[in-house]
Amino acid sequence: MNQVSLAEPGRFEFITNAPEPQLQPGEALVRVHRIGVCGTDLHAYAGKQPFFEYPRVLGHELGVEVIDPGSEPGDLKGGDRCSVEPYLNCGKCIACRRGKPNCCTSLSVLGVHSDGGMGTLLAVPARKLHRSTKLSYDQLALVETLGIGAHAVERAEPTADDFVLVIGAGPIGLSVIQFAGITGAKVAVMDISESRLAFCRDHLGVKHTVVAGPAAAAELTAIGDGDLPTIVIDATGNPRSMAGSFELPAHGGRIVFVGLFQGDVSFNDPNFHRRELTLCASRNALPDTFTEIIHLMETGRIDTTPWITHRCALADIPTQFGVFSADPTLLKCIIEV
Repeated sequence: MNQVSLAEPGRFEFITNAPEPQLQPGEALVRVHRIGVCGTDLHAYAGKQPFFEYPRVLGHELGVEVIDPGSEPGDLKGGDRCSVEPYLNCGKCIACRRGKPNCCTSLSVLGVHSDGGMGTLLAVPARKLHRSTKLSYDQLALVETLGIGAHAVERAEPTADDFVLVIGAGPIGLSVIQFAGITGAKVAVMDISESRLAFCRDHLGVKHTVVAGPAAAAELTAIGDGDLPTIVIDATGNPRSMAGSFELPAHGGRIVFVGLFQGDVSFNDPNFHRRELTLCASRNALPDTFTEIIHLMETGRIDTTPWITHRCALADIPTQFGVFSADPTLLKCIIEV
C-alpha cells in the first residue's frame, strides 16, 4: 500500500510498498480518505514537536471508511464513514479509571507516539471509531481538531455570564471560539495577525477582536464593560503569550492552556494569588466529546466549511508539505488519499 513517512525534520518519503496492517483482536481495518494537517504535524516537520521520534508516519485527523470491522465490531459494518479518536489509552491507570482516558499515563497518540494514518489503510481499535451517516470525509477529518477546542472549553466551564478571551486564532483557537460561543458567553479573540482576526469576524461572527500588544488589557476592559475576561484560553503554544496571559483574567478568573511548547512557563506568584486564579491544562479530548461534535456538525450548529484553505494529494506531500506549511494564509490543509 502507499504510505508517507516523515523520515527526519524537513523530509518526507513516499513509500509504494508499505506492508498492509494485520488486524489484532478488537481492531478494525479502515481505508483512509482524508487527513487533516494540524500544528502537531507542522511542528514535527520543523523538528520542534515534543515527545516525538523519527521516522514517523503522521496523520491523526482522519476521515475513514470501514473495510473490515474486525472481531469485536459492535455496531460497525463495512462501508461506514467514521472519524478516528486517535488517543490509544490503557484503560487501567488512574486517569482511565477516573474517566480521563485523554491523559492516560501511557497514552499513545496515532501519528505522534505511534504511526498514524498518512497512508492507504490503517488498523485502529474499533472502539475508537465514531460513525456518521451524514458527514463527508472532509468533515470527519476535522472532528479531532474540533475536539481539542471543545475539551478546552469543557475545562474552562463557561456559562452565559462569562466573558471568554481566546488567545490565538489558528485552527485550535478557531475551534475554541466555536464551542465558547455555543455556551452563550461573551467571546473576544486576540491575535497578532489582523488577517486572522478578520477571518474570525467575517466567518465566525466574532464581534470583539483585539490585536495583541500593550493596549490589549485596556481594550478588553472596555469590551467587558469595565471588567477583564473571567476566562482566558491560550491556544498559541507561545511561551511569551502564555506567560502574559496571567495578566489578563479578572480577579477570581480561570486560565486554560490548550497550546503546548517545549519549556517552562513562569508567572508572578503575588499576582496569581491576589487574583486567586485557577490554572488548567487541556489535553486531547474525551470519547463523548467526539460524539457530541458529530451531532453538532450533523445538525448544522458547527460549520467547518471556511476552515479548509489548502488541499494536497498524498503522493505530493514530499514536495508540497513545505510549500503550504510556509504559506501565511494556511488555516487547514486536507490531504486527499
